[in-house]
Amino acid sequence: MENAGDDFKNRSLWQRSGYAVNGIFAGLNREGSLRLELAVAAAALLLLAWLRPPAVWWALGVLMIAAVLAAELINSAIEALADHLHPTLHREIRVVKDMAAGAILVLNLAALIVLVLLLATRLG
Repeated sequence: MENAGDDFKNRSLWQRSGYAVNGIFAGLNREGSLRLELAVAAAALLLLAWLRPPAVWWALGVLMIAAVLAAELINSAIEALADHLHPTLHREIRVVKDMAAGAILVLNLAALIVLVLLLATRLG
């Protein structure tokens, strides 16, 4: 018996990538925090271009940006699925959402620390 996932697995990489791009745009359309983080990411890239740090700082900056944006997309997906499956407020759903939001906070704080360290080495 075929399962619904088999149809997805047999599609080309190009088609499957299209689903991922659709997910990114859905996140941008639905989540103000993702749009804000994307704007901050653009500002961070402009700052890197202005400071012209060594390549390792670029790599670290891009890695942090990607991690924050990816985590926000995962958080948004968890929230959307939880809201769909359990539309009324439920204690465990709230805990799951809070934990996912906590992951975003940890990554944002780490990105901020990287920024402070970059500024300290380039301007200090």
